[in-house]
Amino acid sequence: MAKATFGAGCFWGVEARFQQVPGVTATAVGYEGGKLDNPTYKDVCTDATGHAEVVEIDFDPSKVSYEHLLDLFFELHDPTQLNRQGPDWGKQYRSAVFYHSLEQEAVAKQVIARLTDEKRFSRPIVTQVVPAETFWRAEEYHQKYLEKRGAVSCHI
Repeated sequence: MAKATFGAGCFWGVEARFQQVPGVTATAVGYEGGKLDNPTYKDVCTDATGHAEVVEIDFDPSKVSYEHLLDLFFELHDPTQLNRQGPDWGKQYRSAVFYHSLEQEAVAKQVIARLTDEKRFSRPIVTQVVPAETFWRAEEYHQKYLEKRGAVSCHI
């Protein structure tokens, strides 16, 4: 088993989409990349903690590659928007790959280079590629939020 952690704006829709991927065995939403221990949603929404809303993914690399997860990550959001996604704005909505190994870092940078070479986006990709730190699990009401409400997607 392996882990992947992605920030792509509001975590509800991102989690819902990754739950559908064969080879993904678990997902959790939370906060990463900030300076406050055990932040709450209210803390993170102040845009003062430095955390990003993220989805932590457990996956079986024999069934789904990290590169495939990255490709999906870049399809799910606009990686050219700095600190925002759609109507949501602030550093907590930034585009970020929190890598768990040097191999993941290299693959993330290769995928960004490939997408740039392909001119997939009309503006430069601003996605951060940074080491995974502490993942702080979000409050339980955020976990599988859309599933609990009978929805399959949101505005992402």
